[in-house]
Amino acid sequence: MLKNFNGRPSLATVLKASTVAGIAAAVLATGVPLEITRSYAEAVKVQAPAVPSFANVVDAVSPAVVSVRVENRVNPVADNNEGFSFDFNGRGFDDLPDDHPLKRFFKQFGQQDPNDQQGHQHRFGQNGPGGPNGKGRLRPVAQGSGFFISEDGYIVTNNHVVSDGQAFVAVMNDGTELDAKLIGKDPRTDLAVLKVDGKGKKFTYVNWADDNNVRVGDWVVAVGNPFGLGGTVTAGIVSARGRDIGSGPYDDYLQVDAAVNRGNSGGPTFNLNGEVVGINTAIFSPSGGSVGIAFAIPASTAKDVVADLMKDGQVSRGWLGVQIQPVTKDIAESIGLSEPSGALVVAPQAGSPGDKAGMKAGDVVTALNGETIKDARDLSRRIGAMQPGSKAELSVWRAGKAQSLTVELGTLPADQKDASADDNNQPQQPEAPASEKALADLGLTVGPSDDGKGLAITGIDPDSDAADKGIKEGEKITSVNNQEVSSAADVVRVLNQAKKDGRTRALFQIQSGEGSRFVALPINGQG
Repeated sequence: MLKNFNGRPSLATVLKASTVAGIAAAVLATGVPLEITRSYAEAVKVQAPAVPSFANVVDAVSPAVVSVRVENRVNPVADNNEGFSFDFNGRGFDDLPDDHPLKRFFKQFGQQDPNDQQGHQHRFGQNGPGGPNGKGRLRPVAQGSGFFISEDGYIVTNNHVVSDGQAFVAVMNDGTELDAKLIGKDPRTDLAVLKVDGKGKKFTYVNWADDNNVRVGDWVVAVGNPFGLGGTVTAGIVSARGRDIGSGPYDDYLQVDAAVNRGNSGGPTFNLNGEVVGINTAIFSPSGGSVGIAFAIPASTAKDVVADLMKDGQVSRGWLGVQIQPVTKDIAESIGLSEPSGALVVAPQAGSPGDKAGMKAGDVVTALNGETIKDARDLSRRIGAMQPGSKAELSVWRAGKAQSLTVELGTLPADQKDASADDNNQPQQPEAPASEKALADLGLTVGPSDDGKGLAITGIDPDSDAADKGIKEGEKITSVNNQEVSSAADVVRVLNQAKKDGRTRALFQIQSGEGSRFVALPINGQG
């Protein structure tokens, strides 16, 4: 018997003895041995509420999504001793200890192998990518994503995925590798089309969604090849529409918060019906990885471009041929527009369709074929979507009045900058006023221009509105409120008339070495 330090039976001993006695009594009373059982807690189980699953969508669309492997010829470095030049804290290669890992490495790969009967140099580029004679072999240089858009093997991806490639391989979700041919690409929308030969096989393909029905908050599923890992699925919602990220005049991206990373480019974003609502093309990330902000080319844009590329390998766009810029609140006030909308014509290109139709600098295009133009980007996108040779009815605001012009669109030249209306993506240039001596209220000093046209800006007050808007000395004022000026008196006359008309701002056209632009400046410091 266990006892405590006083020599008395311990509590545990007493409890044990009483328990045994109790069991014995029970046996004696019933004559039947007592069955002893132990109880255990049950595993946690929660009846979860029913929530949407993406599994059915993923099962259906995965066979249509491919990884795109891009290959190019990697040329070796020059076959001489100038291929490498190293400095290790002031010591040359020969100064390194014999047991230094770098010296051992370059001894192994940087000197001739005496056992090599061909005399090949095992230096970088000699026996590496491209072979010993500089005849480069095809090597993988990039990876992206894509998807089948037809049963006969047409694949959609991004232009930036394939732009540097000479050969392409489509890897299907079951691991099958198929050589692909580049059918066409469109840098302006960052789209490209490849084609694989299935030798009679019919491929699983997907359809375009009507992205007019896509709402902010809708669930979407992105499928692609992030970091070369192969088929990967992420989910999120549409977080915004109509995003302009400054990549070109056709920016009209869907923003989604599904995780999109390097390698997802060219891959599709699906709605819950398995239809493509967008093509992943860019992410916003300070780190290079997903932070929940990705951008997809909307289906409405991609559908037409892809159809053109599949048809003849290129995209034909309408061309107006005028440089345009946005209408700011200040500009709208200076020309008498009730709201800052439309596209302001900076200058028509000589001989362009817009020039032939009579468009002038200072015109504001407010509508195209009866539909309101929101801004310069909207005009570029709509003109670009029209066929060359088609007629466009333009509503323009000129000299305080609405007018109509009919333009027969041309074909956007291949070397034209990324704007169909011409270039609404010009960097915003400084904006300037004019005066022959000193238009103090505007903060500018002006003088005669070298060519006798307009006024040269010879000085600028760094504390003026003009300076705040980036106007610089050396630029030239060519017009004020769409009236040509050649002296300070001309400027004052136009400003006085503007004040009589109740305007608080005047529209100055500024010419610089980079082109022409408009800027609205307050009159007498007002506004």
